[in-house]
Amino acid sequence: MLSTFHLHIAGQVQGVGFRPFIWRLARVHGLNGWVNNTTDGVHVVFNAESPNAFRQAILQQAPTLARISEIHCETWPFQEFQDFQIVHSDASAQPNLPLTPDFALCADCRRELHDPNNRRFGYPFITCTNCGPRYSILTELPYDREHTSMAPFEQCPECRSEFENPEDRRYFSQTNSCPACGIRLEFRDAIGSVWPDPIGTALTWLRDGKILAIKGIGGFLLLCDATNASAIRTLRHRKHRPTKPFALLYPNAGMAAADTVLLDDDLHQLESPAAPIVLLEVNDAPPSGICVAEIAPGLAHIGIMLPYVPLLEVLAQGFGLPLVATSGNRSGSPIQFQDSGALTDLAEIADAFLLHNREIGIPQDDSVVRTSAAYRHRIVVRRSRGLAPPAPHLPACRQNMLALGASMKSTFAWRFGNNTYLSQYLGDLESFDTQQNFEHTLRHFLRLFREQPDGILTDKHPDYFSTRLGMRLAEEWQVAVTAVQHHHAHFAAVLAENRLLDHPEPVLGVIWDGTGLGDDGQIWGGEFFRRHAGNTERVGHIDYFDLIAGDKMAREPRLSALSLANHGSMDPNVLKSRFSAVEWGLYQRLLENGAPVQCSSMGRVFDGVAALLGLADKVSYEGEAAMLLEAAAYRHFRQHGLRSAPALLAVEWAQGGAVPVREIVADTYAKFQKTQSVGYAAAYFHSQLIALIAVAARRYGCPCIAFSGGVWQNALLTDLALEFLRPEFALYFHLEIPPNDEGVAFGQLAMCSS
Repeated sequence: MLSTFHLHIAGQVQGVGFRPFIWRLARVHGLNGWVNNTTDGVHVVFNAESPNAFRQAILQQAPTLARISEIHCETWPFQEFQDFQIVHSDASAQPNLPLTPDFALCADCRRELHDPNNRRFGYPFITCTNCGPRYSILTELPYDREHTSMAPFEQCPECRSEFENPEDRRYFSQTNSCPACGIRLEFRDAIGSVWPDPIGTALTWLRDGKILAIKGIGGFLLLCDATNASAIRTLRHRKHRPTKPFALLYPNAGMAAADTVLLDDDLHQLESPAAPIVLLEVNDAPPSGICVAEIAPGLAHIGIMLPYVPLLEVLAQGFGLPLVATSGNRSGSPIQFQDSGALTDLAEIADAFLLHNREIGIPQDDSVVRTSAAYRHRIVVRRSRGLAPPAPHLPACRQNMLALGASMKSTFAWRFGNNTYLSQYLGDLESFDTQQNFEHTLRHFLRLFREQPDGILTDKHPDYFSTRLGMRLAEEWQVAVTAVQHHHAHFAAVLAENRLLDHPEPVLGVIWDGTGLGDDGQIWGGEFFRRHAGNTERVGHIDYFDLIAGDKMAREPRLSALSLANHGSMDPNVLKSRFSAVEWGLYQRLLENGAPVQCSSMGRVFDGVAALLGLADKVSYEGEAAMLLEAAAYRHFRQHGLRSAPALLAVEWAQGGAVPVREIVADTYAKFQKTQSVGYAAAYFHSQLIALIAVAARRYGCPCIAFSGGVWQNALLTDLALEFLRPEFALYFHLEIPPNDEGVAFGQLAMCSS
């Protein structure tokens, strides 16, 4: 006997071809009824004797891009249906559903793009239900064409026929278009002249060594020939980016494999729907001819990506060699995503612009991931296009809470309904432009859900823009603000992501990063926490050293080295040649008097060791010294093996005392003086830190160890932890969220739920 059943399907089920999938599956099962999108997911109503077979088929055969979090089934009063239909979305209720990220070009669209007999041959905006922009073009919910930047583009008869044909791959594809009705390209030079044949002209200019600003899916990219050293140097000069590495766009995986160590898991990342930049070890003398010394000075790895949108596919295939592809912005500013802003801000960098007339609603940089060499542990370095804004599940917490994160590598997080959201990377909140972009993205996000938070979470640092914004919004919305200590948030983030907040055994948190305001008013960054029975306490930290010259210390690793040498086991005079006479006298007086603020920053310790080993006295980008130190150690371990530097603590650590980091630094420098090997000394330093963690875990009685903070972007340190700390300890790292400050907002929410 037939009954009527209702399925409510929650999760990432909009913008992934889910309704056409349900329609086709219903026909296979001989069911009548309907399916639609609403503001809380997908609803299916149908006649059947039992719902079980259909429900199971949905779970087993769902589209690749879908992420089902829940299917709720109930029996409805009987209704008789004559067929199965897709009905129009219901947008009347308040939205309560995950947001779908942008998806990379699928294999079917790529094949059609290069097929001379296909009507979309060479069309640089080809999409279907399996690929294309989603989050970046969304203006309202639910996800329908009229709620996106595709709304102005009326489909031609052929596209409309595809859109209305349930058997077609583009059935209900909200981004569907073609050369007859779709998006238009325009090539414009620096003086505003428009040139014919935009793609052909762009390729000619790239071959001539020019720099182009290309409007992509989440913002502008700056492109130039990666085999042309002069072009790369020009880009560095114009962008005021002297040494920070550039990402490369390769036309295909085969060329990338010839230039780098490309393993199967790396290839899987590159070709995934997220299609991030992947950091890969670069081979000696890459056959493509890329200028490695100009692209990633001093580093052992380069970031590469494959074309993830059809426009980049057409350009990359037409050019035939790797291209530098870096964010279209001025250094320190957010990525440009509007034509007007790009034409103004990038005019002194780009020689010409390749524009199109589809608006970008939400700016996004490219995501970045890396995988550790030995144990193949995946580390998300930057979480943006293709990965954001869906976030890992959080246990029950106060509903409708907004967390505004930190200052560096800013993000915001929102717990609303049954969903948790973590924004894309939004930059460092030190510049006015980035602050404006942060607030723009936040308000756009909240407008999508037609809601405002019931409470706000901020960092404890009162001078962070995100904290001040939280106070302002709290006053505007008349809600309460709760401050969460920076490193507690880091620890809560990795605990929540690994579902350890209620773990029955004690967990040691190794929370190492640059800086964060501590509960005692000092600057923390080398912390040990212990969580047990729902309580978290700070049980240890590296010994404090003077924070001198404020923010200048992060830009000049020699200052960290000097501070660590002061009152330590080494002679500070070994650093005297790194300073002018005036500087030396000034800093000696500062150290003699004692700095008013002390720090326990492991990030500054990495800087100091890098300076002592001659790798960097001054840096031009955040994390540069630590990256150079990791690269030097990596080269040593690659040649001699992970156990070539002993992971036994060589210094005394008194019970109840601070971690003797000064002695570790002095011991590392002594090894360098004895061996005259930067690589060995760098490797030794890394191994000493792992030995330190083992001592701490035993001392604090923790069989489990969780790691967070920007230092844990270091893939070598991660491999060493896995090599030396298992199986004695169970180890937990971040999985989908970066260990750096991008995860702080998520951790603030996790603190509210713990």
